[in-house]
Amino acid sequence: MLVSEMNHLSLLLHLIFFIVLNPSVLSTSQDQFVYSGFTGVNLTLDGVATVTPNGLLELTNGTTLLKGHAFHPTPFHFGETSNGTVPSFSVSYVFAIYCAVPVICGHGMAFLVAASNNFSNTMPTQYLGLTNDHNNGKATNHFFAVELDTSQNDEFKDINNNHVGIDINGLNSVNSSKAGYYDDSDGNLHNLTLTSYKMMQVWVEYNRDSTHIDVTLAPLYMAKPIKPILSTTYNLSRVLTDMVYVGFSASTGTIISQQYVLGWSFGVNRPAPTIDITKLPKLPRQGPKPRSKVLEIVLPIGTAAFVIFVGAIVVLFVRRRLRYTELRENWEVEFGPHRFSYKDLVHATKGFKSENLLGAGGFGRVYKGVLQVSKLEIAVKRISHDSKQGMKEFVAEVVSIGRLQHRNLVKLHGYCRRKDSRSSKALHPACSTSMRTGKKLYSIETSSQAMCS
Repeated sequence: MLVSEMNHLSLLLHLIFFIVLNPSVLSTSQDQFVYSGFTGVNLTLDGVATVTPNGLLELTNGTTLLKGHAFHPTPFHFGETSNGTVPSFSVSYVFAIYCAVPVICGHGMAFLVAASNNFSNTMPTQYLGLTNDHNNGKATNHFFAVELDTSQNDEFKDINNNHVGIDINGLNSVNSSKAGYYDDSDGNLHNLTLTSYKMMQVWVEYNRDSTHIDVTLAPLYMAKPIKPILSTTYNLSRVLTDMVYVGFSASTGTIISQQYVLGWSFGVNRPAPTIDITKLPKLPRQGPKPRSKVLEIVLPIGTAAFVIFVGAIVVLFVRRRLRYTELRENWEVEFGPHRFSYKDLVHATKGFKSENLLGAGGFGRVYKGVLQVSKLEIAVKRISHDSKQGMKEFVAEVVSIGRLQHRNLVKLHGYCRRKDSRSSKALHPACSTSMRTGKKLYSIETSSQAMCS
């Protein structure tokens, strides 16, 4: 006896433990159920429909030209009412639709109440897994559906590619409306995009007495709007049988799309139980990974800084090249003595600083300097920009003095010429260099009018 009681206690504890670990399975009975996620829920699935490990009902998996169905595992007996008519019922569910190309998205999904859960003879694409090209609209189909259609099909007289429709036994909706919701405060219609991959909630209500059907749509976390987006009057007792199944159907076409249900509740002769949206599973990430806000700010700033840095380097390099730009002409090859680079003379004289100035004449200034490589002390005559001497005189001076050798005349060691971009004349700056003799520093007095800088 004690062993039996212990077994019953163990079974009870196991059941409590299962319910605690599976909060999505909140309640089920003969006249209602509610699923805030589908972990541990024993749904009847076919086609590509599946429940993901985190409790998400995935009706289609992105594969093209396929369909999927998901049904509550047990049927509801609608014929047990006192007058034999279909009872009042209500349903609420949270969904999301992903489409790889939202502008030309594939096909949508539908909630349905049907006499059977066998839809194996139906077709995907525009038929949404509800009918095929032979039985669409036939009374023998015995189903009521609310479609969330993301493709416009002229054969079914769809109003657009983003609409909600009430279907009876086929895809030609008895009434339809573009997707959206009415604001309770001002009564204005706000459009919703079914393929935005944002979670939305749908409420469907059927009243047995008035045979009135209301469909309401709203973004998740918003209270149910007072005014439905779609309404019609239709006696479902002429459509549904005594025993019905409730579930979902979805299909894909040639464009990749995926339909998800995150939560679902249903009630007979009572409002559908409230879905606990805090326990809904998360949608999988689709498309490229979104960049962080920090990256969106830092990346443009970093790119601009890099461009500015590279630009500054280029400008400095060009200015450096221009600073030491020189000219070379044919006469220098045949008659000219050794030519110095302007860069070497700048370094030798420390940039022609005034502290290295030896003296000044009518045609320029003379600076002392030391060649960096040979450490040879030199005197550099820098022709003044104000000199009136011409290029012809300068060439004659360099050629003639370069060939002279006299004990009282310092030997011309070399020269340089640098283009002056600031001059609008045909004259070019130049300078001549003399070599040290003994311990004295000599400069060359010439009559050249050519300028150097």
